[in-house]
Amino acid sequence: MGQAWTCSGLRWSADGPELVWNGGRRTALTWGKRVAFGVAEGGVRTCVGARGHACPLRAVVPGRSTGARCEECARLDRAHSVAADTIADDPRPYRVYLAWFGPGLAKVGITAVERGTARLLEQGAVCFSWLGSGPLMAARRTEELLRAALRVPDRIPYAEKRAARFALPGTEGERAAELAELHARAVALGGWPESLTREPFRPVDHVRVFGLGAEGAAVVGEVVELVPAGVVSGELVAAAGPDLHLATERGVVVLDTRLMTGWGLVPVGGDGGGSEGRVEVPVRALRVAGGGARQEGLF
Repeated sequence: MGQAWTCSGLRWSADGPELVWNGGRRTALTWGKRVAFGVAEGGVRTCVGARGHACPLRAVVPGRSTGARCEECARLDRAHSVAADTIADDPRPYRVYLAWFGPGLAKVGITAVERGTARLLEQGAVCFSWLGSGPLMAARRTEELLRAALRVPDRIPYAEKRAARFALPGTEGERAAELAELHARAVALGGWPESLTREPFRPVDHVRVFGLGAEGAAVVGEVVELVPAGVVSGELVAAAGPDLHLATERGVVVLDTRLMTGWGLVPVGGDGGGSEGRVEVPVRALRVAGGGARQEGLF
C-alpha cells in the first residue's frame, strides 16, 4: 500500500491546524481538504516513547488509548511536565487563563507566554480570556486560589469538552457570558500573588477558528479506534483541539488524531473511497452534552 508514515499528532499555530509526522514533515489542514489514510495491514500500535526518546521495549499499546504510551514511558513523560506540576524552576513568564468549552464547563489553567494561544487551541477551548501573567509559581498559586475559592477545575475530561461542543449558544456574547462572570469573581478574590499582573476581561472566541457551525447538526459519530487495514477518508469541515470533523458518505465523523499516533499509516488509492469518503474503522454514536447520543448503534 506504499510507504508507512508515523503521525506524532495535531498541532495548532496562528496559521491553523496541521498534522505532524515523525521526521519533521507537516501537513497543513484547511477546510475542504481531503484527509485520507489507511492503517498498515497486519500492523500493531506501538508506544510513542517519552520526551523525544523511543520506547526501549517498543511496547504494544491499546488502540483506544489517546496517550499511546506504555506505563513506563507515560511516567517518564510526566516526570518533567509543567502540566503535572513537577517543575518549579522554569524561568519563563506564564499566563493564567480561564477557558470555556460549553454551558457549565469552564476551567483554569496556565501556559507559557511564549506559546501564545496555542495551548487554548490544543485543548479545544471555545472561548477564553487571560486572567494574569507572572512567574511560574505565582501563576500556580493563582490557579490553586481559583480551584479552592471558586471550585474551578484545572482539568476537564476531553470527552466532556467534545460533547459540549455540540450544544453551544449561537452568539459570541452568549458564549462569553459565563466566562465574564467567572472572571469578575476571580479578580475580586483576595490573596493574589503580588508578582502576578492581572489582566482585564477580553474574551477570545474560537468558533470561527475551529470552523464550527451548521455542520454540527450533521455530526453522526466518533471514531473509537484505528485497526489494521482500516481506512479513514473524508473532507475536513472543522477541527477543534485534537479533533478533525470529516464529511463522509454517512455524515460528519469526528476523528481524535491522538488515536493516529503509534500506528504505521499509509496513503490510500485515489481520493480514499469515493467523492464522499469512507470510514472503515470502529465508530460509535456521538456523545452530546446531557448524556444523550446523536444516533443509535454503531456503524
